[in-house]
Amino acid sequence: MAAIHQSEAILLRTWPFAEADLLVSLFTREQGVVRGVARHAMRSRKRFGGALEPMTEVRATWREKPKQDLVGLDQLDILWSPLREPVDLPRATGLALVAEVLEAALPDRAPEDDVYRLALAVAKRMRGDNVFLPATYFLLWINRLLGWMPDLSRCSATGASLRGQAAYFSPVRDGLFATQARPQGSVPLSAESLQLAEEMFRNPITAFEGQAWPRGRAVDLRRFAGAMLERHLEERLQSLRMLAKL
Repeated sequence: MAAIHQSEAILLRTWPFAEADLLVSLFTREQGVVRGVARHAMRSRKRFGGALEPMTEVRATWREKPKQDLVGLDQLDILWSPLREPVDLPRATGLALVAEVLEAALPDRAPEDDVYRLALAVAKRMRGDNVFLPATYFLLWINRLLGWMPDLSRCSATGASLRGQAAYFSPVRDGLFATQARPQGSVPLSAESLQLAEEMFRNPITAFEGQAWPRGRAVDLRRFAGAMLERHLEERLQSLRMLAKL
């Protein structure tokens, strides 16, 4: 007999499945990533409507049968939709970044309430004129929540303090390095960006909303956080490259 479940969820991705169905990946608040089938979703949009857009927050209802990996999606009620505001290229790229990272990084059926709240907070602040603030905040915090963020205050090789100094990072090694200990092929990270990262770890995203965030601000910090993600995920993030080209 099928068990009925309901949870708040963020829609991450859909794929064609069978003749007129869609395979849907949901990041649910109660059970983590759940994948299910939306029957006849390609034939008629009335049943699910705009709830099938990536990064839409929904209240999902599904049926789960024993020994079956895919659930049957019964209903997706929209709680928040990115379509409430215009979706231009910068905003679409920022939203795609969040969805792609969550899809790649989170294991199935592992609830992560901190990650859920982070994803929703940054998604709601992705706007065409302000994509780089939420993108930077997300890249830093998702690394920390996944346990991949190194100590930003000390050199990983020597233990020397990095306070008030520029540091270096390597795309193929964990940690940050002082100038005298930097590995071959390492990339600089400014003292200003390191200070900004520390501030972002101490404050909610709302604390930064009044600041100007042009494309060039903290670009080295986004490169550092993105390199950490790709190394641990062992894959290239297409949305990260699109963001760098904006």
